[in-house]
Amino acid sequence: MPRVLVVDPLSPDESAIREAVRVLRAGGLVALPTETVYGLGARALDERALARVFAAKGRPLNHPLIAHVADATQAARLAAHWPKRASDLAHAFWPGPLTIVVRRRPDLPAAISGGADSIALRVPSHLVALAVIAGLGEAVAAPSANRYQGLSPTTAQHVVKELGDRVDLVLDAGPCDAGIESTVVDARQAPLRVLRPGAIRLSALRAVVADTEDTAESVAEGAPRVSPGLDARHYAPRARLVVADTWAHAQRIAHGIASEGGRVAIVTHERPPATETPDTVLLQPMPADPAAYARALYGTLHRLDDTGLSAIVVVRVPNDDAWWAVSDRLRRASSDPGTK
Repeated sequence: MPRVLVVDPLSPDESAIREAVRVLRAGGLVALPTETVYGLGARALDERALARVFAAKGRPLNHPLIAHVADATQAARLAAHWPKRASDLAHAFWPGPLTIVVRRRPDLPAAISGGADSIALRVPSHLVALAVIAGLGEAVAAPSANRYQGLSPTTAQHVVKELGDRVDLVLDAGPCDAGIESTVVDARQAPLRVLRPGAIRLSALRAVVADTEDTAESVAEGAPRVSPGLDARHYAPRARLVVADTWAHAQRIAHGIASEGGRVAIVTHERPPATETPDTVLLQPMPADPAAYARALYGTLHRLDDTGLSAIVVVRVPNDDAWWAVSDRLRRASSDPGTK
C-alpha cells in the first residue's frame, strides 16, 4: 500500500508538501487532491515519470494528460501559441475546473499530449495542489488517480483502493469539492469547442466566449484525440450501469434483475412513489440539485460497487445545462447501448 499523509485542505502542512515535491523530483507518483477529483501527479516534463503514469493507470499512450500549472503565465510558457480567447478564459475561470487546449511547444515531451501537437492546461483551485505545484516550480501532469476507464476518485480511500502501490504517496485532504472532472475546451482556433463537459457549465463559457460550440462526442479507440475522457465507455463502475428513462422504467429493470437472483440498486434524484421493492433492490436517493448530485456521484457509485451489486440502475437526469456534465458521465458509464 502507498504512504498516505493527511493534509489540511485549507492550510496544507509544509512538511507534507515538501515530501510530495521530493517524491515528484525523484520521478515518483503522488496522488493529490484537486477541486474536481484526485489526480495522479507526475512531473509533466519528465518522460520517464509520464511513462509511469500511463503504466499505473493502464492508460493507452495516445490519451493526453492534463498539465496542472500555477497560473496563466506558466501555462502560456508551455504553449506554441497562446491565443486571446485562452487569456479571456483563464482570466474568467482560473484557478478553477476549466482545462484549455492550445498548441504545444514542440520541444516538450509528446507523451504529455498523447503524441498530438496540442497540450491541455489548467490551474486548479485546491490549495494542496497549488502548494505542490509551487513547491515543485513546474507543471504537474495529473490525470484522475484511478485505473483506465474506471470510476474517478473523489477521496484518498478511492485512490488507495484503485491504484494500491502503483502510487508512491497519497495526500489525503478529504473529499473533493466539485466531485466531477474539469470542462475541457479547444482554444486553438475559432469557434471555441467544448471537448468534455465538466464542472464549468456551457452557459458560463458562452458568457465569456460567445461562439462556444458543444462538440463533445465519443472518439473511437486508437483515433487521435486532444482531450481525456472521450471514450464511449468511461467513468464506469465494475457493476453493470443502466440509465432508465423514468422511476417506473428503473423499477421494471431492477425487478427483472432481482427476479433472476441479482442484487441491484436504483439511484434516483427524484422522490419515488411509495411502492413495494424486493429486499434485493436497494434504493439510493441522490440530491435534486445538480451541483450536489455531481459532488456525490462518484462516491455513491464507489460505495455501491463495493457491495458487489449485479447492476446499478440510474434514473435519467434532466437534459439541460445544469445537468450537462452529469448526463455525460452517466452516458459514458452506461453498459446499455440504448443509452449511448
